[in-house]
Amino acid sequence: MGDPVGEGFRGRVEVDIRDSVPDWKPFLQPQAPADAPNVLMVVWDDVGYGAMDVNGGPIETPTMRRIADAGIRYSNFHTTALCSPTRACLLTGRNATSNDMACIVEASAGFPGSSARLPFENGTIAEVLGERGWNTYALGKWHLTPGDEMDASSWKARWPLGRGFERFYGFLGAETNQWYPSLVEDNHQVDQPAQPEDGYHLSKDLADKCIRFIRDSKMVAPEKPWFTYFAPGCSHAPHHVFKDWADKYRGRFDEGYEAIRPAILARQKELGLLPDDVELSPINPHGEPDVTGPDGQRWPLMDFVRPWDSLRDDEKRLFARMAEVYAGYVSYTDHQLGRVLDYLAESGQLDNTIIVAVSDNGASAEGGPNGSVNEDKFLNGVPDTMEDNLKRIDGLGGPTTYNHYNTGWAWAFDTPFPYWKRFSGYEGGVCDTCVISWPRGISARGRVREQYIHAIDIVPTLYELTGVKAPEVLKGFPQAPIEGRSFADTITDPTAPGRTTQFYSMLGMRAVYHDGWLANTLHPPMSGWGRFDHDAWELYHLPSDRTQTRDLAAEHPDVLERLKGLWFYQAGLYKGLPLDDRTALEIGLSPRPQPSAPRDRYVYYPDTSEVPQASAVDIIRRSFGIAAGVVVDTPDAEGVLLAFGGVGGGLALFLRERRFHFVYNWLGEDIQRVSSDTEFGTGRHLFTAAFERSGGDPTGSALGTLTLYLDTDRVGGIELRTQPGPFSLSEGLSVGRDSGSPVSPDYRPPFAFTGGRIEAVAVDVSGERFVDREKEVLAYLMRD
Repeated sequence: MGDPVGEGFRGRVEVDIRDSVPDWKPFLQPQAPADAPNVLMVVWDDVGYGAMDVNGGPIETPTMRRIADAGIRYSNFHTTALCSPTRACLLTGRNATSNDMACIVEASAGFPGSSARLPFENGTIAEVLGERGWNTYALGKWHLTPGDEMDASSWKARWPLGRGFERFYGFLGAETNQWYPSLVEDNHQVDQPAQPEDGYHLSKDLADKCIRFIRDSKMVAPEKPWFTYFAPGCSHAPHHVFKDWADKYRGRFDEGYEAIRPAILARQKELGLLPDDVELSPINPHGEPDVTGPDGQRWPLMDFVRPWDSLRDDEKRLFARMAEVYAGYVSYTDHQLGRVLDYLAESGQLDNTIIVAVSDNGASAEGGPNGSVNEDKFLNGVPDTMEDNLKRIDGLGGPTTYNHYNTGWAWAFDTPFPYWKRFSGYEGGVCDTCVISWPRGISARGRVREQYIHAIDIVPTLYELTGVKAPEVLKGFPQAPIEGRSFADTITDPTAPGRTTQFYSMLGMRAVYHDGWLANTLHPPMSGWGRFDHDAWELYHLPSDRTQTRDLAAEHPDVLERLKGLWFYQAGLYKGLPLDDRTALEIGLSPRPQPSAPRDRYVYYPDTSEVPQASAVDIIRRSFGIAAGVVVDTPDAEGVLLAFGGVGGGLALFLRERRFHFVYNWLGEDIQRVSSDTEFGTGRHLFTAAFERSGGDPTGSALGTLTLYLDTDRVGGIELRTQPGPFSLSEGLSVGRDSGSPVSPDYRPPFAFTGGRIEAVAVDVSGERFVDREKEVLAYLMRD
């Protein structure tokens, strides 16, 4: 024989292996170049430009300063103004709409550019580096999987392991409770390793896992490089942190958000982040909330700032505490990131590790002008009231709240820019912190670069620094061109050019940057205004007006018209249409694909994974019946039969003290309870809670009667108000336990069922009354 067998084989195959010559090279796992650097990409969530002290802000982040002092701050780094779109840019080097991520995955629409299905033609950096010999790990927030693909039945190709990561530990959605996270490890759900009362917090858990992942590999192959995507939930709501970390900031925000901005700007100028002539943007720069659209549309009541001097003393106290909790949250998470860097230093890896640390968008204003003790209200279109918020000031940051600060702090933490997250036409929404270090490869220490760069530029820069060429074909998919541009030359040359042009579109707002000019529409996101052909356009020259205080549209109409045409050209190039400015509630309730066709009855079982909200039965504004078939072995049987949602809103059926209980938690503020008026005994039982809708209220909530049945007997009832929208972005439905934060304060999670066995729990949304199913109930009770 003697001829090579198989492509690339250079040995020789004979009849007898003793006469054959082996060649292992074609069969080996990928090998990275010798001495290739590690890459640590840190993605903060909703941290405004002026929040951290690394960017002149009031919040202490010694780890971020440590990274910046060892490398370079980029003062003109830009994102998309929202989470999923920016993260897709950071991992692929393509524009958000090119990645089909026009918005967050929960707001997907059935159009190219907004389907929330990240194309396989847009390979991730994890896929590329993994095929070239790097280990690849992802920790924390993912937010790149469509809602109908997050459950146990789904195709996992768009989970982290399907997009190039060898290990994953974190959460798939937009946010999660930091005390009770919905955790996934690799391709399966897992329970959190401890409870808050045991000292558990997600930020520490993620740091522990990060160190574990890297150490697992390094003790076997110390020379093998890794790419780690570290994306803590911080500082997205809920703002959860231990009280002692929040108390470190006691009194520091008492002067108010307007008062702290001049000092932040002064420090930014001292750091060299901004020119000396930069001015602060004014409060409510267009006269919000009284400004109207071209056709008289009202400005969204969520997106304005209440002047500090207009507040009562108790309101100032509440708002100051919200900022203290937020600051403690950021500092605590920075401390956990510091533990990762300490491990890298102690193990001799830090010197050859490229670190890129960014925020994914501006500070978040989802708390509205009054702040919120429950951010889920924003998703339900229900504004917070000061009365409700003040009642819970002492619990802010703790396990019983789902809190978010008010718009005033979002504006302050975006100093010196106007507006905040979601506003893609303004620097407050898209200009963010970016620091880069590589002790072995970057000689600059503590320097600042002013070039205009964007999230799509990070991947090509990392490819250049690591010596990797982007492939033309990846996993069999021809690759789309990378739309970002490497800025590696700016590391050594402060005068090297930055990005020339960048396209923006988010939630109905439009903008385009070109050669220092920015044209944008005055069309607030999620306003429901429509009539995009009537939009008013503004024009700013950012090199001389970074804070967009001087609209030059009337002075340079020719420039504005060119940029408007450029926006439409790039919208066509990058799949930027259609525009969508629907409200949060409208977006949340719009129909989307489901894992299976909607049906009248859903059956759930114990000892199974939590079903995510997007894949669970839809009971919003509907009549429903929940029937749990249970075999009770002992009189003291107790625990959760079914829980749906969590501390910010949800429902639960549970047994305790020989009675059957139902709790409906309306947006964390109205705990509606009903308990059976008789005790249950041992044997087979059907525990049913049936809600019959009779009307609605101004919030959009459904009103009706909730009746409890023990077998066929009515054992209790109450008048019930149900939420106008979903329970939570982060907590789903579970049987036999409450797998996240407690729906009811009457028990401590998981409050797993004991003293018998749950056979199944059926949820009926057919609208039929319970008595119409009496024969079915009796048939169940007569089973052997």
